[in-house]
Amino acid sequence: MTDTRGSARRDGEAPVRHAPGAPCWVSLMVHGPEAARRFYEALFGWEFRSGPQQLGPYARALLDGCEVAGIGLLPPDRHLPIAWTPYFASADVDRTAEAVRSCGGTVGVGPLDASDAGRLAICSDPSGAVFGVWQAAAHLGTAVTGVPGAPAWNELTTYEAERAAKFYVSVFGHTVEPEISTDVDRVTLSLEGRPVAAVHGVGNGLLRDRGPHWTTYFTVADLDDAVDHVPRLGGQILGQSHTGPHGRTVTVTDPEGARFTLLQSPR
Repeated sequence: MTDTRGSARRDGEAPVRHAPGAPCWVSLMVHGPEAARRFYEALFGWEFRSGPQQLGPYARALLDGCEVAGIGLLPPDRHLPIAWTPYFASADVDRTAEAVRSCGGTVGVGPLDASDAGRLAICSDPSGAVFGVWQAAAHLGTAVTGVPGAPAWNELTTYEAERAAKFYVSVFGHTVEPEISTDVDRVTLSLEGRPVAAVHGVGNGLLRDRGPHWTTYFTVADLDDAVDHVPRLGGQILGQSHTGPHGRTVTVTDPEGARFTLLQSPR
């Protein structure tokens, strides 16, 4: 996988702003945030810092002091899936929200301010896949990638790849690069020639209980060890591991059923 940030961070440097359209954050809203934090702390070694308060009982996960993700309480009046949600950077979240609507998507939450951290909206594409939009202020988003415990990639599973990708091209300015020499219906979304996410079309193979959805990949140092820990911590393993061009992967769930994929890059 590639660095999904607008710019890579070097040791000793301050975090930099993500390029508009680049994945910049992943967030999980659950019924029991304290239990979820214990699960991910044990699995990834995360520590947590509370806030922003406008998002309710919400905390940002840290790796060696660098923010990588967020976990909060799912409000009872918001009917959202228990799922990791990727956020795409925007210079103007209100304008992006209007683009979402004009392209056939839905804005379910916001746009709203998250204290001095930034401004956000939670949206869905025309097929129903949920994603977020983040306009950074004090909080720039994910501060490190490519290390164990950090998000590495995001992939949309939907009915037809190119059709779904057109929405993200229109809203975020992505370009589409089809996979070469494969029968798989998959395309890559890029910004200025740099891959930032993938779209995988599975047609009628899409599970009805899931519908179109985004999946976040997290880097691990040892896939077998991580897979061994998941059920001990209350999660589940979904299928066998798979080896691809970017490394070995396996999809799992946390105790509340939020799906994510573990990735061990080639050594």
